[in-house]
Amino acid sequence: MSTAPDARAYPDRPFLAVSAAIIRDGRVLVARRARGPALGVWTMPGGVVEAGETLLEALVREIQEETGLTIEPVALAGHREVLVRDDDRRVSRHFVILCFAARWIAGEPQLNEELAEARWLTPAELAGLNTTEGLAEIVASAFERMEAAG
Repeated sequence: MSTAPDARAYPDRPFLAVSAAIIRDGRVLVARRARGPALGVWTMPGGVVEAGETLLEALVREIQEETGLTIEPVALAGHREVLVRDDDRRVSRHFVILCFAARWIAGEPQLNEELAEARWLTPAELAGLNTTEGLAEIVASAFERMEAAG
């Protein structure tokens, strides 16, 4: 386990991140986080945009790094803002996450150290899981965007 300070803790500005609702045969890929701050929570894979990357480049890279999957981004499905304050009301985390609908192209999930488990689920199967806030709504929007894209 690393003892290096977390560069994303107590930021002076929000971090821009991307995530993907990867759709394959009527199912979406969700992953359970293997470490904090959302340890054990089911979410969509993704990560922080690096300087010089477009949103779509960051999305494709992050999904490849986290899951080993090849995807095709289709459309923006929504956004979420994660804002966490400590006991003293100081901002300890702040992320603005752009969530995309994406088409699965190739590969099977091969998770990195950030993810503990992955499942392909129907939207209805999300109801029983401990998920990040708004996950079901983003997934529903992603399915709508995919249907509209054909």
